Amino acid sequence: MTSSSSPSQDAKRLAHAYPEGLRADALMEEDVAWSYEIDGERDGEQFDRSERAALRRVVGLSTELEDVTEVEYRQLRLERVVLVGVWTTGTAQDADNSLAELAALAETAGALVLDGVIQRRDKPDAATYIGSGKAAELRDIVLETGADTVICDGELSPGQLIQLEDVVKVKVIDRTALILDIFAQHAKSREGKAQVALAQMQYMLPRLRGWGQSLSRQMGGGRGGLATRGPGETKIETDRRRIREKMAKMRREIAEMKTGREIKRQERRRNKVPSVAIAGYTNAGKSSLLNRLTGAGVLVENALFATLDPTVRRAETPSGRLYTLADTVGFVRHLPHHLVEAFRSTMEEVGDSDLILHVVDGSHPNPEEQLAAVREVIRDVGATDVPEIVVINKADAADPLVLQRLLRVEKRSIAVSARTGRNIDQLLALIDNELPRPSVEIEALVPYTHGKLVARAHTEGEVISEEHTAEGTLLKVRVHEELAADLAPYTPVSAA
Repeated sequence: MTSSSSPSQDAKRLAHAYPEGLRADALMEEDVAWSYEIDGERDGEQFDRSERAALRRVVGLSTELEDVTEVEYRQLRLERVVLVGVWTTGTAQDADNSLAELAALAETAGALVLDGVIQRRDKPDAATYIGSGKAAELRDIVLETGADTVICDGELSPGQLIQLEDVVKVKVIDRTALILDIFAQHAKSREGKAQVALAQMQYMLPRLRGWGQSLSRQMGGGRGGLATRGPGETKIETDRRRIREKMAKMRREIAEMKTGREIKRQERRRNKVPSVAIAGYTNAGKSSLLNRLTGAGVLVENALFATLDPTVRRAETPSGRLYTLADTVGFVRHLPHHLVEAFRSTMEEVGDSDLILHVVDGSHPNPEEQLAAVREVIRDVGATDVPEIVVINKADAADPLVLQRLLRVEKRSIAVSARTGRNIDQLLALIDNELPRPSVEIEALVPYTHGKLVARAHTEGEVISEEHTAEGTLLKVRVHEELAADLAPYTPVSAA
């Protein structure tokens, strides 16, 4: 990693001293390859995976006289990037891990990382993020490596973006723009695409630039009528107004979609079905755990933010109680506030749940930092009162000493492996114990003509014992107050 001295030499040292190790740690996956023979039973049919990587040829669209049966496709040219970070707090290892995570984000977005540099400063430079002298040295690194993009590990102001681009003479983006680009690539549902579009417009609005005709004013002219003479809007002002109008329209659409999801939540509440939300750092193994617990077949990929759209599946505890399991969008350090705001309706799955499975990657170099980053977002969406179980995933690839440390610090925690199935049964038993239980215990002799009450007792309550007698079904159950009132006429005491 480079400090404030000799950045070009230290930049080369970064590329050679940390070739793939740090990026592999940032990607947080012990095995990159996925195969149906090995992983199919756990993850189900991975149609999304093949669709995302597919390049299909449409038959009959050839302009040749004879149809071409074999076509050689050109490989897309990846953007070549140099990473830049400013180390203000923490240790050198923390700074290395942060830039390694940025490299993993860049590779997920489809870029080729050529080099990475870090500057030690008290705070980022207000003008060029890294200072004018270091910006000139960064320009030399860009020329030497042949890069066409610079990615900064932080959120840059519009002025910093413009001035740094003027020095390095190539495109400059920040961490926020990179994450938004990944979200735009991976969003599939209508709501997910709308949320990403809203976040991108919020980010873009203060960063619009104008030059040439973009700064010329639109005049009404002498024949335009009243209130059209004099200086009108510039083109850039018109663009900003249109973006604001689109943002307002997008917010209305997301609010309408939120209503549909809220109706589903109310239906689950009406049926007294407990809900469990899986939350955690991106690529910690949330989708793998969902597949292991329910066989959902959700996309599993060695990439950050591989799945964005929330998935809700029905599950059953070892004691037979039904509950829903929801997979949520992954979190990351310094998650852009635009995304938190745009995805707030999706993240409400966490706040409305009865239990949170907080998944953390046990094989990551700093799992405690992952825990802190996720809990910060959980606090932002108002879910601090929801009970939490810390699920330390990838226990088969983790350091045993790290597992012991996490299990000792986190009182309600369990180490599992979604890949091998280690301790999954213990996790299911823990979920069974932590889910809220019905408050009323009652014994009732239900006539066979009222079989719906017995069915409700099984779906909404917890059946302790069940016996079929000549008069009807003798139940001893733990149920909610509403169902207890319906069963009250059939209690042995009232029957006597």
